[in-house]
Amino acid sequence: MLTIGHHLRRAIVSPLYSTARGLKTIVIPNQFDNYSYLIVDDATNKAAVVDTSDVARVEAAAERHGVQIVANLSTHHHPDPTGGNEASKYSPDQAPIYGGSSKIPRLTKLVRDKDEFSIGNNLRVKCYATPCHTKDSFCYYVTDKADSASPGALFTGDTLLIAGCGRFFEGSGAEMLNALRYIYTLPEDTIVYNGHEYTSENVRLPSLLTRHPFAHEWQVAFGKLVEPTNEALDRLQRLAEENKITTGLTSLKDEKEWNVFLRMGTDAQKMDRLREWKNKFSGPSLLDSVVF
Repeated sequence: MLTIGHHLRRAIVSPLYSTARGLKTIVIPNQFDNYSYLIVDDATNKAAVVDTSDVARVEAAAERHGVQIVANLSTHHHPDPTGGNEASKYSPDQAPIYGGSSKIPRLTKLVRDKDEFSIGNNLRVKCYATPCHTKDSFCYYVTDKADSASPGALFTGDTLLIAGCGRFFEGSGAEMLNALRYIYTLPEDTIVYNGHEYTSENVRLPSLLTRHPFAHEWQVAFGKLVEPTNEALDRLQRLAEENKITTGLTSLKDEKEWNVFLRMGTDAQKMDRLREWKNKFSGPSLLDSVVF
């Protein structure tokens, strides 16, 4: 598990993380709550961008850090992660665009499950097909070939979020269960980089003081309403309160401890009901109608 204090300073001063000797991840917050990333091979300063979103910010970050973008990895076809693909100054020859379907703008490299490729000299990328949020959703697992003892980095887009998961726009609870169980075959110390800053939303529910006299008493972690005795959610709440940027601060092991969507066992119907509840949540009265 990551040391929160160690990463707290990084998250505030410079959203750049080193999880292995030659692997650096530059976090680029953009739009309202989206994340783009630069995955940098430290030996060559060559980088892949994950989800261009705001291409001006991505390219400015690359210039500021002195890295060369040589690949563009799209996690799914929605316009918020792929919005910068068309506007990128890099041609497909300079920075091929990888993704799971032809719906990805300017796609040049169609990926399949378990495909692998390299960034620079030392970074290996493995593709994990995780259809549900969209049918073309992919997660990208990145490791340093020269430092196998250090954790890898997993870029999950809208599949796995901190203490949550993406909506089932093109899939079902069964498919999301399969997707999450699939990426959980990776090492537990894998660091998670997700597509949105939704942690506070997943930890704290909107205040309904004007609609419910005891709202202040139940304004707690969403997960606590499902798992009231889960103490790991208290740790997550502290992390969210202390960090505006929470991506890159948690591992797959952490998610196993506090993500209620990962703690539904093998019951797809429960997963569907939990997602529906999260989508529609508007007050404590709805809790009474949800049975797991």
